[in-house]
Amino acid sequence: MYQAIVFLPLLAALVAGLFGRTIGDRGSQLVTTLAVAVACALSWMAFLDVGMGHGDFTKVTLLKWITSGDLTLDWAIRVDTLTVVMLIVVTTVSSLVHLYSWSYMAEDPDKPRFMAYLSLFTFAMLMLVTADNLVQMFFGWEGVGLASYLLIGFWYKKPSANAAAMKAFVVNRVGDFGYSLGIFAIFLVFNSVEFDTIFAAAPGQFGKSFEFLGYQVDVMTTICLLLFVGACGKSAQLGLHTWLPDAMEGPTPVSALIHAATMVTAGVFMLARLSPLFEQAPVALQVVTVVGAATAFFAATIGTTQHDIKRVIAYSTCSQLGYMFFALGVGAYGAAMFHLFTHAFFKALLFLGAGSVIHAMHHEQDMRYYGGLLKHIPITAGVMFVGTLAITGVPLFAGYYSKDAILEAAFASPSPMGTFAFVLGVSAALLTTFYSWRLWFLTFLQKPRWAQSEHIQHAVHGHHHDDHAHDAHAHDAHAGHADAHGHDPHADQAHGDDAHKDHGDGTAGYHPHESPWPMRLPLLLLAIGAFAAGWGFEGQFIGHHMDEFWRTALFVKGENILHLMHEPGRVPGWVPMLINGVMLVGLALAITAYLWKPGIPAAFVRTFPGLHKFLFRKWYFDELYDLLFVKPSLALGRLLWKRGDMQTIDRLGPDGISAVVARTAQGTSRLQTGYLYTYAFVMLIGIAIATSWFLPRLFAQG
Repeated sequence: MYQAIVFLPLLAALVAGLFGRTIGDRGSQLVTTLAVAVACALSWMAFLDVGMGHGDFTKVTLLKWITSGDLTLDWAIRVDTLTVVMLIVVTTVSSLVHLYSWSYMAEDPDKPRFMAYLSLFTFAMLMLVTADNLVQMFFGWEGVGLASYLLIGFWYKKPSANAAAMKAFVVNRVGDFGYSLGIFAIFLVFNSVEFDTIFAAAPGQFGKSFEFLGYQVDVMTTICLLLFVGACGKSAQLGLHTWLPDAMEGPTPVSALIHAATMVTAGVFMLARLSPLFEQAPVALQVVTVVGAATAFFAATIGTTQHDIKRVIAYSTCSQLGYMFFALGVGAYGAAMFHLFTHAFFKALLFLGAGSVIHAMHHEQDMRYYGGLLKHIPITAGVMFVGTLAITGVPLFAGYYSKDAILEAAFASPSPMGTFAFVLGVSAALLTTFYSWRLWFLTFLQKPRWAQSEHIQHAVHGHHHDDHAHDAHAHDAHAGHADAHGHDPHADQAHGDDAHKDHGDGTAGYHPHESPWPMRLPLLLLAIGAFAAGWGFEGQFIGHHMDEFWRTALFVKGENILHLMHEPGRVPGWVPMLINGVMLVGLALAITAYLWKPGIPAAFVRTFPGLHKFLFRKWYFDELYDLLFVKPSLALGRLLWKRGDMQTIDRLGPDGISAVVARTAQGTSRLQTGYLYTYAFVMLIGIAIATSWFLPRLFAQG
């Protein structure tokens, strides 16, 4: 069964990729979607058996993989509760994204290639989560990076898509370098990279150190920090986060797949899997806590100022990943995995819901040109309302159970960084509520503001783009005007009266339409998950049944913070009241600014232009990295290319030799005149030279 779960998506990817022209668009869609759907059904069976039932830890050995000196590795599938949780998250979201793509990518001529990439990505992620050793996990880790590069740059004729794909690939290489160093260090210390071996030996390395550059460095802290660098790259934590918002250049189903449940959660999964190692490195856990909390707050501040609907949700993802990381940092591994589980449902729902809005609005992505869509696309509005309730932590919805547990764990943690994480986490919760409701109000309520949109004008006047679907889905030209100048004088409101408002209602005569059923069905299923995933599984992930649920898959023993939280008085009653209170404050602020007094955002921008610009420009991380890394790298490359390669190596090497040969041949050719007296003269000169050479030697010998 487990072999089928992992390899069915790979088989489907090969069929669609190699034989897509033969079986056609519909054939490729059927093959890939059915393969992932079967893997999803089998994954749920495995979850019910291993997680909810009494299935034991198993290891399915596929083949002998590497034998080199002391390194002997099997290619094996590791099946425990942590594995099956990730299996259902990956395959459920992936199968729904496959189905959703049937309609969303209907205009695209390269559907077989797209479906093949989706299935390849799914296979790589499944390889990562079923790995039984660090090298096997690294195989899936790099496979996910490759597939994400292909998916983000799917519309390869768009320069911005190519740049975003390369940015994601390069930034992830930075993290992967740290991860690979961590693997090397583990093999150096433990003489093995198999999980069972290193987990058993980890406590014996606690407190040990080695000398590096004249300093005594803690062994486990060094290893765990190197591994954490890899997790920061994949999971877009502060410092290595810059690739994630740019990845919005890919089609919306890609955004849902990469940013909701799969690639970005790989780092969280890796740290959870290696929790026995991190338990031996308290300093590393404190670093994880600080970086996670800072990321949660940092990304939430940026989300409040963005206008592109997909970018708002992308920064929301970055912020929610920060919650997962500081949960790991304070030792609440079960809570981190619980939030990963619930987040997959409501974030995939929000991304696919945004895709439905973009589809209805003729590929317009700027929320300032939305408004009044509730009565036109009520199903999309309804499911995104559910997703917003879930992400903001309204009771009974998924986010309420997992996010509150993380904040309470941070408060209860004895770690000195726990209070820091709690304060920033509560602040981020306030901002999360504000920008989530801001998105919903701007999109579905207020008055229609479609008349100013170039995309809507194209739709009304019939100027449809024929140059592939990627032009249609691209960021519209006017959406970049605020980015270009670093500020937006109009804040969240549209640009006032416009000549196109000939209908008097701001709609420009355009009528948005609800998405087809292949797009609606995944939204409805994800909405069920966004509602029920919290209270349905709380007892297993973080409640009284967590010991028998997780067993040995996670570090959830008696001294774990999740156990301590259940002690009376450990978390005072005012803590959950505060968490719910900031959620209500965020909602009240959003209602005031976008429904009651819609002039407030523009007034805020006029009053605090510097702050707005700072947040809108994403704390200037891109500009800083451009100055520190990109421009020097390009300058160095240009120097090595022109001075080193062209003017030195080529001039003295192949180009120089060929030039000498060419000049010699050119000079020799001048002697080939065709006149007899010229040849006789040359022969006479040759005889004279030969005589001059031989005569002295003859006299010398005589």
